[in-house]
Amino acid sequence: MVNESMSNMKAKEGLRFVGVVERAGEQEAKVRILPEFCAGLKGIADSSHIIILYWMHMRDSEEERQTLVVFPRKHAVNVEKGVFACRSPPRPNQIGLCVAQLLKVEECLLTVRELDALEGSPIIDIRPYLPRADLIPNARAPEWTLHGPPT
Repeated sequence: MVNESMSNMKAKEGLRFVGVVERAGEQEAKVRILPEFCAGLKGIADSSHIIILYWMHMRDSEEERQTLVVFPRKHAVNVEKGVFACRSPPRPNQIGLCVAQLLKVEECLLTVRELDALEGSPIIDIRPYLPRADLIPNARAPEWTLHGPPT
């Protein structure tokens, strides 16, 4: 039954980018939302942090998409892991995820801190960070992830 339903799964075409990283930087970055999606920002300034989903366009190659096992580079340990067990850029779909501090909203331009996307990265979606839903106080993580940068 599972194999039958999985064979019916197809990638949805028509993924729409809603914006672009206009200026990159962890201390301050600018995300430009396309005019047709600006209405979707209504109320976003009420959040101190947002979740930004973006396309890792500089890593979008068939070789990167075929990579399933990596050595996470940003960590001090040399441990081989599957891409679904870490946040390595090579993966089957080049979707990046980042929780960023929202500093300012000016019409269709968001100023954020702690964005790890590159300049020119297309934005897939933006969602509010909701501590009640997104913070898991007793979450467990592998020891090797507790050292090094946050992502």
